[in-house]
Amino acid sequence: MGNGIAHVFAQNGFPVSLIDISEEALQKAVGTISKNLDRIIAKGNLTEEQKQQTLRNITTYTNMQEGVKDADLVVEAATENVDLKLKIFRDLDSFTKPEAVLASNTSSISITKIASVTNRPDKVIGMHFMNPVPVMKLVEVIRGYSTTDEVTMQIMELSKKLGKVPAEANDYPGFVANRILMPMINEAIYSLYEGVAGVEEIDTIMKLGMAHPMGPLQLADFIGLDVCLSILNVLHDGFGNPKYAPCPLLVNMVQAGHKGAKSGQGFYSWTHGTKELVVADRFKK
Repeated sequence: MGNGIAHVFAQNGFPVSLIDISEEALQKAVGTISKNLDRIIAKGNLTEEQKQQTLRNITTYTNMQEGVKDADLVVEAATENVDLKLKIFRDLDSFTKPEAVLASNTSSISITKIASVTNRPDKVIGMHFMNPVPVMKLVEVIRGYSTTDEVTMQIMELSKKLGKVPAEANDYPGFVANRILMPMINEAIYSLYEGVAGVEEIDTIMKLGMAHPMGPLQLADFIGLDVCLSILNVLHDGFGNPKYAPCPLLVNMVQAGHKGAKSGQGFYSWTHGTKELVVADRFKK
């Protein structure tokens, strides 16, 4: 998600500091941005000069303190791990200007909880981008308990400048997008687990019957099965309602290292570098 967020800001003229602890990851991210810009050029919606300017707008850093010291806004896009996010926000609170706004791209973790480890809870907010960021229009803007109206309006207006459509939500587990999406994905996994239908059948029914562009099992692979599991655990823990309990099949797959597209194996076997999807042998009828 991080490279997609950097891409969108840079393409819209904002200077961007792209930060990761790994230089290799940073170079891979810039390469991904370059390839995605080439796709936009191929569609006739961008010039080569605009691509080069977008890339010039991005500076990479492996040192967080150096990368954020002059930032007006930081958008954190680390993995969906609450302890990691809290550590990052403690550091950001120390390293950034007092007036800087700190945003999280978290898809489910409490903004209020994240804000509580800073000295500026009024300036902490959620900016939940959808994947792939350069393509998807929505930004779910999540207000923490202490987030001010001024900061919320600032982020709403900024999202529009990025060519996005912001939608405001309050800070409860899963917010809106994942509170609705994840139970649907979980139910699709249960339908497979209980033998109601196969992978392709479940996805076909939801695509053609509900006009979804992607079936829920393919979407789960694309999101990352580990991320789906983390979000369901946040919902289950946050509400204490058994309807959010993750399907045992999902738990087992993640424990086995089958995390979807990023690991090459999920409900589908993913052939990297192509769009071809082959249903994993264990799920074939």
